[in-house]
Amino acid sequence: MDPWIHRFRHRLLAWFHRSRSVPILYVRRFSYREIKRATGGFNRVVYTNPQCAAYNARFQDGSVALVKELRALNDDVFKTEVQLLGRLHHRHLLTLRGFSTGHKRLLVFDEIGNGSLRDHLNDPLRTPLNWRARLQIAASVAAALEYLLLFTDPPMCHVSISSNTIMLDENFTAKISDVGFLYSPVSSGDQADASKADDFMDEKCGNIIYQLGILILELITGQSSDGTSGDLIKWIQGKNFARSMNKMIDPDLGNSFDNKEVRNLLSIAKLCVKSREKPRFSIPQIFRYLQSKVDVTSTY
Repeated sequence: MDPWIHRFRHRLLAWFHRSRSVPILYVRRFSYREIKRATGGFNRVVYTNPQCAAYNARFQDGSVALVKELRALNDDVFKTEVQLLGRLHHRHLLTLRGFSTGHKRLLVFDEIGNGSLRDHLNDPLRTPLNWRARLQIAASVAAALEYLLLFTDPPMCHVSISSNTIMLDENFTAKISDVGFLYSPVSSGDQADASKADDFMDEKCGNIIYQLGILILELITGQSSDGTSGDLIKWIQGKNFARSMNKMIDPDLGNSFDNKEVRNLLSIAKLCVKSREKPRFSIPQIFRYLQSKVDVTSTY
């Protein structure tokens, strides 16, 4: 983790909790039958990973939501996770609407009117996202990551960033859908716990920055990483990277992009990919750069 974050994280948290009280939004208890019906019998899979499976759900009132099935959590831990997720308040994170226990431990999140980012990068029947929209998505994701790293207590311990897990609402506002708190052995408490949390975040920050780099590559190339990112990583780390930049830019962008901006963002993505083991800069630094390119307002 960036030394600045190490130094000021706890002060920022103290200031944040004093300066505003974020209410835990009311979350509804859904019936298992209701969610099963809305997800087509859990057949409308959006993505899966070791922590969860996510489904597209259409409820009887016509709302379209994301349902997540959490794995390997007992009922008590699941209820705590619901409480922690209910505290999150950021315009680029999906808001928790409800939950269900019993047959499965399920979370119901906000509407996802325009599906996932991957849908818009890969589906030829959808209108392609222009360059400004893609820049906005990258900046929005970085803003949410800054919030998660600086202003959550206990700190989040799981976040997955990819075109699969970034959802777009009816206004094409990007929202991170895969965040968790209770997959680590640390929790808030005494000074020793705080030290453990910082150590844990050190391990996570490099991977988060790496994932952000892959997401930027997906936005520029229009290629989905499909969880492996192998081809994109080989390209950006290869000897012909500089000479092949123009060939790798998504043809759907047409002439809507600024060549200098693309090259600068590719340079950032390359540094992000190299930062998996040893981060060379912080999420706030990336966000500030992206913020200078588009109009992004962070809502904490």
